Amino acid sequence: MNVNILPLLFLVALCVGVWVMMDRRTAVAGASREAPVRHQVSFDQIGGQEHAKRELREALDFLRYRDRIKSLGIRPLKGILLTGPPGTGKTLMAKAAATYTDSVFLAASGSEFVEMYVGVGAQRVRELFRKARQQAKKENKDSAIIFIDEIDVVGGRRGQHSHQEYDQTLNQLLTEMDGMSTTQSPLVLVMAATNRADILDSALLRPGRFDRQIQVDLPDKEGRLHILRIQTAGKPLRRDVSLEHIARETFGFSGAQLEALVNEAAIAALRAGEQQINQEMFRDSVDKVLMGERTGRRPTDDELQRVAVHELGHAIVSELMRPGTVSHITIAPRGNALGFVRQIPEADRYLYTLEQLQEQVNVALGGCLAEEHHYGNRSTGAQNDFVQASSLARTIVVCGLSRIGIVDEEHLPEAVLDTEVRFILAEQERITREILRPYREDIAEFAADIVRDESLDGSAFREWLTKVQTKKSVPSPTSSDVVSVPYVASTELTLQ
Repeated sequence: MNVNILPLLFLVALCVGVWVMMDRRTAVAGASREAPVRHQVSFDQIGGQEHAKRELREALDFLRYRDRIKSLGIRPLKGILLTGPPGTGKTLMAKAAATYTDSVFLAASGSEFVEMYVGVGAQRVRELFRKARQQAKKENKDSAIIFIDEIDVVGGRRGQHSHQEYDQTLNQLLTEMDGMSTTQSPLVLVMAATNRADILDSALLRPGRFDRQIQVDLPDKEGRLHILRIQTAGKPLRRDVSLEHIARETFGFSGAQLEALVNEAAIAALRAGEQQINQEMFRDSVDKVLMGERTGRRPTDDELQRVAVHELGHAIVSELMRPGTVSHITIAPRGNALGFVRQIPEADRYLYTLEQLQEQVNVALGGCLAEEHHYGNRSTGAQNDFVQASSLARTIVVCGLSRIGIVDEEHLPEAVLDTEVRFILAEQERITREILRPYREDIAEFAADIVRDESLDGSAFREWLTKVQTKKSVPSPTSSDVVSVPYVASTELTLQ
């Protein structure tokens, strides 16, 4: 037709190119399109992290009192890394830091910087820092805080990713934190959170980038009590509610789990049509947070009886070795468990002796041996107990507490380790069997009561145990220095 279509093709290609560029710019701007977070969180609203808050406030004072530190020639901090388990309040602490220093606060997640297009992540980093400085000037503030959650997504060691985008994004972050584009006014402080600090690039952790690393651990008993008081403020509690008792029962709970616990207790009150939250609602909520919601499983009567016998075995061994520790026995199916025994530690412990580890092995084996005493056989429900007991036995060996003495785990032959673990388990099985022998005739009778009521309070269980000991003249434990060690996972009886 004697028509030259090359200009038309060129125009189409130009339009496609412009469209792709606009799409990329839109994607880049997406990370910073939201307005800065209006932080209203103070350190007083964060419970259970007194050490971390004190260390963080000390680091933030370099930003808060800049004129004072300038006279001493102190370099301002560039970054603060918060490390610790999930749910311990790292994001809340970052928001409280912005309130404490009266800074602009911008938040982002590590995954927001990674795209399939090379260069997009680096551009997003530049845009985030630019916006932080721009917003600080707009609000007449001399500092801004950028919080990057899950920084391990983009801060991992360079060269380990097959995609070049990760390395380019990290390089840009390193440059922005301590490079030629760094400015003193307004000052930008980078705060980041991760529970995998071990995989971060060394260039990110050096002084001049993340100058401070603050560990945000799980709260201890006093910390849990503080969190519970904060979370229950303004909620209608019945007079019988003991927050200190709940704090003892929730060893190993994070701040997020404690918040969920209080929320679930309030939901239980709403479901029951009550105007106040009572202690039993908190007790059931602890079970729900630990094990999950009740399932629709309907075990047979024989299975329920076996579960009750199993859990009584755990409870008897635990109570005899660590008096006063059994808090609750239930055969209500939750999660993967058909029943479990919840215990109360007398104190939070971080070091364990050989005797304490052996006691935990005894508790783990108590369920299956109670079944063996009554039925003459065992069930598959003790699988998790065996895993827990084997793990504890390995801990005894690798910590140098076994009969073979101090060992190097890396160079310990697997055959030697397996032999010693088997010996420990066999010895503790023998001891546990002897502990349960005087109660073998009474367990089945009391298990029927648990099947009827579905659950049993720890005080009622201790009352029954005392009656059995009096009737049979079984000596009660007299050791006053027995340490309570939390033990939940080993008491699960799972469906196979």
